[in-house]
Amino acid sequence: MRGGGGKGTWGKPGSELIVEEDDIDKDVHDPNYDSDTQDNCEFESILPKLTTEEFERVVDTVIKEYFENGDTNEVAMTMKEVNLAGLQPALIEKMIIMAMERKPSHREMTSVLLSDLYGHVFTEEDFEQGFNSLLKSMTDLVLDTPSAPVMIGNFIARAVADDCIPPSFVEGYRGNVDCQYIRSALEHADNLLSMKHGLVRLDNVWGVGGGMRPVRYLINKIQLLLKEYMSSGDINEATRCLIELEVPHFHHEFVYEAVLMVLEDIHDLLSPFICKLLKALATSVIVTPDQMRRGFQRVYEEMADISIDIPHAYNILEKFVTECHAAGFLPEELIRNIPSRGRKRFVSEGDGGCVKSNGY
Repeated sequence: MRGGGGKGTWGKPGSELIVEEDDIDKDVHDPNYDSDTQDNCEFESILPKLTTEEFERVVDTVIKEYFENGDTNEVAMTMKEVNLAGLQPALIEKMIIMAMERKPSHREMTSVLLSDLYGHVFTEEDFEQGFNSLLKSMTDLVLDTPSAPVMIGNFIARAVADDCIPPSFVEGYRGNVDCQYIRSALEHADNLLSMKHGLVRLDNVWGVGGGMRPVRYLINKIQLLLKEYMSSGDINEATRCLIELEVPHFHHEFVYEAVLMVLEDIHDLLSPFICKLLKALATSVIVTPDQMRRGFQRVYEEMADISIDIPHAYNILEKFVTECHAAGFLPEELIRNIPSRGRKRFVSEGDGGCVKSNGY
């Protein structure tokens, strides 16, 4: 008999090896029930929480780089790649303290960064906790930074104007503060917020910081600085003027304009002066290697258009880059990547049928 088997039979030979999905016993009361085989599990990587030392190191590095390049997106991506796990308020506090130790332009950049990270890295609660912690530390902060109450007041007012915290944050402290420094900071913030058109004016709470000036204005300033340097040859004065612009994240524009000035010099007299200036700025790290590289790279990328107005631009650029490399401040990478006219053209029979490069 080849019966498939009924009640009280063993079934077809070999049928015990075949297990249909529907035959799997899904009764949770069955002693053979295995939840691991019943559920579709999804696994995801879990980053360990940053230690105090790691937190300090990461934040210090990221914020210093931000002060150089002004890229808020880069900061956001970096912070999403680490497990802050409740350290967001401490991050806000750390960012503000770092800004307080620097120039007004850095404080403006920090206010911009805090606003950009709201909703991505920080919540309203994170801001409130961060500012509460700063206020509680006010007595210690004043020891290192006497103007801390004014600065903290500015940051609080700006955070309200940027919708990172509600106005009720300041109002909630009213009448409940004994510390004179905390009271001073909150009164300063309240005064700023109470001004006519105060929320609009708070965009300039740190003054007209370098990083927030119109780009066209900065370019004009840089061009004027370079022209004055070419007239005087005073590297120290040029350096001082560049520092006073307070735009370290925009120094690539200075490098770009300087190289462009060399390319436009029909008498080929400016090259050694510009090379000397760029070397001094690179040696003192006033212009960082990254900003130097970005400035030259921008010239490289625009050479096709530049050469339309300056036929010998490729030759001039190659000579200048070689000169800067010999001076010791331009990396080998920029030498290898220097653009050239790669296209060839056939000349007339009158030229002997040779193949010549464009521009020669």
